[in-house]
Amino acid sequence: MFATLSDRLATTFKNIRGKGRLTDADIDATAREIRIALLEADVALPVVREFVARVKERARGEEVSQALNPAQQIVKIVNDELVTILGGETRRLRYAKTGPTVIMLAGLQGAGKTTLAAKLALWLKEQGKAPLLVAADLQRPNAVNQLQVNGERVGVPVYAPQPGNGVGDPVDVARDAIEEAKRKLHDVVIVDTAGRLGIDEELMKQAADIKAAVNPDEVLFVVDAMIGQDAVNTAQAFLDGVGYDGVVLTKLDGDARGGAALSIVQITGKPVMFASNGEKMTDFDLFHPDRMAGRILDMGDMLTLIEQAEKTFDQGQAEQDAAKLASGEFTLEDFLKQMQQLRKLGSMSKLMGMLPGMGQFRDQLDNFDEREIDRIQAIIQSMTPAERANPKILDGARRARIAKGSGRQVSDVNQLIQRFTEASKMMKQLASGGGMPGMPGAPGAGFGKRAGAKQVAQKKKGKGARKSGNPAKAAQQAKTDAEKKPAAANPFGVPGGEEIDYEKAAAELNLPGDFSKFLK
Repeated sequence: MFATLSDRLATTFKNIRGKGRLTDADIDATAREIRIALLEADVALPVVREFVARVKERARGEEVSQALNPAQQIVKIVNDELVTILGGETRRLRYAKTGPTVIMLAGLQGAGKTTLAAKLALWLKEQGKAPLLVAADLQRPNAVNQLQVNGERVGVPVYAPQPGNGVGDPVDVARDAIEEAKRKLHDVVIVDTAGRLGIDEELMKQAADIKAAVNPDEVLFVVDAMIGQDAVNTAQAFLDGVGYDGVVLTKLDGDARGGAALSIVQITGKPVMFASNGEKMTDFDLFHPDRMAGRILDMGDMLTLIEQAEKTFDQGQAEQDAAKLASGEFTLEDFLKQMQQLRKLGSMSKLMGMLPGMGQFRDQLDNFDEREIDRIQAIIQSMTPAERANPKILDGARRARIAKGSGRQVSDVNQLIQRFTEASKMMKQLASGGGMPGMPGAPGAGFGKRAGAKQVAQKKKGKGARKSGNPAKAAQQAKTDAEKKPAAANPFGVPGGEEIDYEKAAAELNLPGDFSKFLK
């Protein structure tokens, strides 16, 4: 969603990178580019003005003028200010001290309230709560049925005494749901209310009546992050007409410019509490301002990635896999299990997008074919257990059978086996502590482990025959010794006894120029 903003800011910071000192002209030019980037992202004008003013003020202060790297300090300032306008700190739900916690959802029709109600229920269920969904949207056709279907998908009961489609009183349904929750020992009640295509008096009155009837602990305003500037106007209208405690952003995975997320907090003063970024019921989590700022500035979101991995991966299985890698017993069956676990994490392009610096590969991520994992899985599952355990037995006939069974070409099977074999070798190398093949300290790298490089130089320093004090005799003795000495193989291919050109050796091994100092 923030691709345009991220790219524009990255270009802005690139223009000042490498400068040892920033002039007022540099700061003004940078602020101008930031202003354009925010406006292009559909951020509200008052928010843009305040944001740019704070950045310029801090950029002209001591924290930049005395910094060793002013460009990095500017990035830090922008990051800090982004965190501020996104809410500063993560806002968590407040739970009732006694009785069930009541959460009321409000917003316009089409914002995704009904789907979000089920996502929130699943999230609460994973937190150890026992939620109850309440179908109080009795206006929109099939809204009650949709909530019942979603409730069944996430394993959460739905209280729906009225059929909806214009029949029933939503205030009575919401009020009765509290008693139902008490009887059945539900500790959280999520009330899904009706929306409209636009702000009107009837919508506001109904939402206000439900709020008065159930006295919710949290009122969450659900807004579509793709509607741009209008999201801010709607948020302000609901705040004035009904009042709410926090905002939930839906459809953050869309291709809109995302200015709503950067504007709502500043305009309304209410924090963004949750974000929905996909169609799956699990594509929902707390909104972390610092992590969102990191994504916008292409710094990645490693914490979210780690949290998702901890939820998905089994620690015991991970340790077993590590042990197999170390012993060289990692098979295609183990590889398939890891692929299946990765699929549980969600879209591969989304996961890769959480890594720092991936903004420059956005086109490749956008064009990543998620079905490639399915194709690999089909190939492996077309093998027998013996073939998965030992790919070396895969001759031409077996590979042709596997290709036919998986609906792929023999070349696809060959490519998978080749990549798996190379990956297994590399992983075994890493697990044994040898380092990456071709890198310093790795066997076969061209100069062995660290001591290997030094042994070459130490040979010159070793004790040999006593040298004559006569320069002429010493030179003749050295020449005789060199002729008698066999040409020993050494890591650089230099014949034994010859002087080693370390700079040349480093260049031939594609190492940095100053790496020759390490070889010496």
